[in-house]
Amino acid sequence: MRTNTQVSEESQRPLNPKPQVVARPGRHRKPMSAAQPPRSKGASHRKIILTILCVLVILAILAVAAYFIQQLIQSKFFFCSQSLKFIPLEQACDGKSDCSGAEDEATCLSHFSSNYTFPVRLSSNLSVLQIYSASDRKWGSVCADGWTQQHTQTACEQLGYTVNPSHRTIVMNDLPSDLKASYFAIGSGSVQVMQSSFSDKKTCSLGSVVALSCSDCGPPAPASRIVGGHDALIENWPWQVSLQQNGQHTCGGSLLSPKWVLTAAHCFTSRGEVSRWRVVAGKTYLSSLGGSSVEKIIVNADYVAARNDYDLAMMKLSSPLSVGASVKPVCLPPRNLGLTGGAPLVVTGWGHLQENGQLSSNLQKADILLIDQARCSSPVVYGASITSRMFCAGYLEGKVDACQGDSGGPLVYYGRRWMLVGVVSWGVGCAREDRPGVYSNVEQMMNWVYTVMEKS
Repeated sequence: MRTNTQVSEESQRPLNPKPQVVARPGRHRKPMSAAQPPRSKGASHRKIILTILCVLVILAILAVAAYFIQQLIQSKFFFCSQSLKFIPLEQACDGKSDCSGAEDEATCLSHFSSNYTFPVRLSSNLSVLQIYSASDRKWGSVCADGWTQQHTQTACEQLGYTVNPSHRTIVMNDLPSDLKASYFAIGSGSVQVMQSSFSDKKTCSLGSVVALSCSDCGPPAPASRIVGGHDALIENWPWQVSLQQNGQHTCGGSLLSPKWVLTAAHCFTSRGEVSRWRVVAGKTYLSSLGGSSVEKIIVNADYVAARNDYDLAMMKLSSPLSVGASVKPVCLPPRNLGLTGGAPLVVTGWGHLQENGQLSSNLQKADILLIDQARCSSPVVYGASITSRMFCAGYLEGKVDACQGDSGGPLVYYGRRWMLVGVVSWGVGCAREDRPGVYSNVEQMMNWVYTVMEKS
């Protein structure tokens, strides 16, 4: 019989005792490594994204720094690419060659004067086509006799920007008296549109003349700071561009075609180096980013700085702009458009919102009125300072006017399409009483504009 003592002793013995291990000197137990928790895939992705963002931020900072450094260098120096050296900017376009191959004198603005009569024009608000006879020194309206779509295409190409050109006929009895003085008819089989292709006529056999519509320029804008103006969208005024020198907005301009901009001569006060200029188009908000490089700047050689007379210049872009909703040319006006005092006009630009103020970051527009020429040139306004190449627009009581920074920009009139009738030129102050804005009269200098586009 087992006692409790015996049972207790037996219960404390292992049933399968393991042999005793004797520790040997010089041997130590290896430390046990802790178990690693599984790595989160989300944390790994976040780390990669963060790294990429940091790299992008650094690259952006470097790009911005490089841009401003480039602008700083360009504002002080001209780089001679052939001889790989910099020269002070004042030495560029100074009439002396300082670079190999005269690089510093090769791309300067030029002056051009037109001494001949451009042979094709559109007249009156009907846009009647007229041809000039150099031998007889007279203009004649073109008869509809024998006129074709090919003639329309050719004539419109001579006049500049051409997209989907079309023609219509106007009954001779409906013509203004000055368009009835002489007529020309196109020769049989001729596709040229020049005086040698026409014969002088006393009347048109079909009793009608040709009127042209050469492009989709000046599209209608829905009704929507210039001093006293309102915010505007570039889509409503897509011909408005910013002319920038060394990244700074200097003047406004008007797109006449994908490659040509019309502006004011006084925007170029010296023999400026052309590569300093860029044209920014299609922007509602003023920006120095992007922009198109300039191939030529041509100033009207008759420009007189002391009087601001013949205040027009043209810029030819290095490559054509892509025409779209926010980039589209304005129409040039026909001869004898016939505007009178009180005609409604619109001026646009990013100029100062008040005299001696700040540029506007948002494109501005202002509705103003054409001021009668007699009142504009009266002694109480501008007197003899006004020439036939100028006119006034705005209000004699002030309040609404173009200002600094609007120079060279468009003044437009709507007649089926928007037409460029004026270019912001000069004035005394901004929006002062009896000191309205003075604009270059585009119609009076159309011969020069057409000749520059043809010769260049």
